[in-house]
Amino acid sequence: MDHSEQAAQGLGPFISYVLGWTYFVAWSASFYPQAILNWRRKSVQGLSLDYIYLNVLGFLCYSIFNLSFFFSSEIQDEYKRRNNGKENLVRANDIFFALHALILSTFTLVQTWVYKRQESHQKVSLWAKIYIVAAVVIAVALAAQAAFGKQGREWIDLLYYLSTVKLVISFLKYCPQVYINWRAQSTVGWSIHNILLDFTGGVLSIAQLVLDASIAGDWTGVSGDLVKFGLGFLSIAFDLLFMTQHYILYRDRTDYYAPIQAIDKTEGGERRGLLQPETRDYHAIHPAADLEESRLP
Repeated sequence: MDHSEQAAQGLGPFISYVLGWTYFVAWSASFYPQAILNWRRKSVQGLSLDYIYLNVLGFLCYSIFNLSFFFSSEIQDEYKRRNNGKENLVRANDIFFALHALILSTFTLVQTWVYKRQESHQKVSLWAKIYIVAAVVIAVALAAQAAFGKQGREWIDLLYYLSTVKLVISFLKYCPQVYINWRAQSTVGWSIHNILLDFTGGVLSIAQLVLDASIAGDWTGVSGDLVKFGLGFLSIAFDLLFMTQHYILYRDRTDYYAPIQAIDKTEGGERRGLLQPETRDYHAIHPAADLEESRLP
């Protein structure tokens, strides 16, 4: 091995390290714009509740998957037996990202319980409820089989199932939001900054996974961590769709759901909102909205 090859091998892990923590920062930061937007508007109107609930379940599965692969020697041994003694490619930044995402997703879920929403039709859909319940029931069944050694199940089989749940959710969770944006002909209530950061994280995540597999000379590392590859790929695909909706198709930024404040300057120069958030209602301010919504498909 000549000097240039040694230098390349030494540089590869460093680039992977930088990519890993950069995608961690980008993906982690992507959760804040939506939470901040909800807080500023004191409303979650325009946001899909299916997306929020599925997101929490998805990142719970992803956290369990990464924690187990990173810390459990039993899981690591099972992985090696199935992959010719190769090490899995879960990294520390994967752990931090998954846990951080779970915490922020849960926080956003709590916001939907606190802030104003359209009670008449902004609810978790029946299909989302069925999927969540079914996913949990199957996970419990697989865990029981692994615990008692039934049907040759191992704990890694449960983790692969959880990774599949996460991948399916990564597709399903975005679909209702795409539909809501299309129905309203607007992306108001859905943070584009979330999308831009998510897109950056997806690109860097795939880049790190491919680079790690190339350095190790083992492309089974990609197939062995399909959840990371699939998560990055799906993020990129839907982010491009959301960017198209926001910047090309639905460019009207009028936020009819946001609190409307009449500003009054007092003698002390203080500003006082004359309408309190709980009294502001989209349909009260825009009575024609009910007619318009009735025309929506």
